[in-house]
Amino acid sequence: MTVRVALAGSTGSIGTQTLEVLSADPVNYELTALAASGRNLELLVDQARRFQPKVVAVSDDAAGRELTALLPQCEVRAGAEALPSLATEADVVVNGVVGFAGLPVTLATLRAGRRLALANKESLIAAGPVVQEARRTPGAELVPVDSEHCAIHMCLRANDNPARVARIVLTASGGPFRGRSREELASVTIDDALAHPTWSMGPKITVDSSTLMNKGLEVIEAHELFGAPAGPAGVGIGFDQIEVVVHPQSVVHSMVEFSDAATIAQLSLPDMRLPIGYALAFPDRATAPFGRIDWSELGRLDFEPPDHEAFGCLGLAYAAGRLGGTAPAWLNAANEVAVEAFLAGEIPWSQIAPVLEATLERHDGTPADSLDVVIETDQRARAEARQMIDRMAP
Repeated sequence: MTVRVALAGSTGSIGTQTLEVLSADPVNYELTALAASGRNLELLVDQARRFQPKVVAVSDDAAGRELTALLPQCEVRAGAEALPSLATEADVVVNGVVGFAGLPVTLATLRAGRRLALANKESLIAAGPVVQEARRTPGAELVPVDSEHCAIHMCLRANDNPARVARIVLTASGGPFRGRSREELASVTIDDALAHPTWSMGPKITVDSSTLMNKGLEVIEAHELFGAPAGPAGVGIGFDQIEVVVHPQSVVHSMVEFSDAATIAQLSLPDMRLPIGYALAFPDRATAPFGRIDWSELGRLDFEPPDHEAFGCLGLAYAAGRLGGTAPAWLNAANEVAVEAFLAGEIPWSQIAPVLEATLERHDGTPADSLDVVIETDQRARAEARQMIDRMAP
């Protein structure tokens, strides 16, 4: 049976690679809907003309008016509710929207009882309790697309007793600054931070990788996906059972250790099309191979502990996760503001972690008991982070 796919965030890195996966297997997949912010209208139009989806959605009203004229063969939707409306247009919704803006797509998909292929980690980080409630909707299914969490998802399928899961190990490439001391990082540039050694990603995620905040957010995401908050969907582990190890080759994407000390890992060459294909085909396997390893050429696999002193963002994420409530949402919002400020040249790379630490200290312990509270927390944290940046400006 052909699987109907809706793609939110089609013009970004995850979106364009999802379209490559669909192109590799046109028999089993039908793209029924495309969605993006509307900032890259030319690419969105090209995608719509190539794949001929029934619906094209943009969050920007002005872009929607342009699309209506350019794509008369498609139903065009525009505005704040346009992207979430795609949830009922497909069997699987790929959420590749970057940042907090992806939360409405996540909630709409799960509440519609559809499968969510989730590449938007901020949904779980910022609104974990709200998303967990939506996951309990009959028919709802969440398959992570992040390479690390997809790897864990695969490894856990080798075990039928949640009580036997002892530890989850998330691997981190170490980013472009692996091995540098705190002093050596004082003068790094924007170009330096965007020069990731193994992955091709958007600028925000690439900067997060350089600070290890991306890995810190993934720790919180792993706790929401597989830990106690997930209830029957998880294995009940806590933050003390989620570890990070630096693995510069990015071949081992993550590991699960069981009660008998056996460790199962998922290995492939760095290629996001593999986890995308896994999420689309689940519980089956994709037919097109991505990231195949030539074992005769692989050489070596290295592992080392992360440097918490040089990369303070990782510890801040653990702290926010352990605080719970709206603390992860608070930290995530502050991080988005700090990264934007860094990319705009307002603060140096070395000030990102201090901005986040100072902002997290202002968190008031509000519980994340509704979407409105999460949204309000996000707005307050952004304002606090902006104030911190202004105070630290030379």
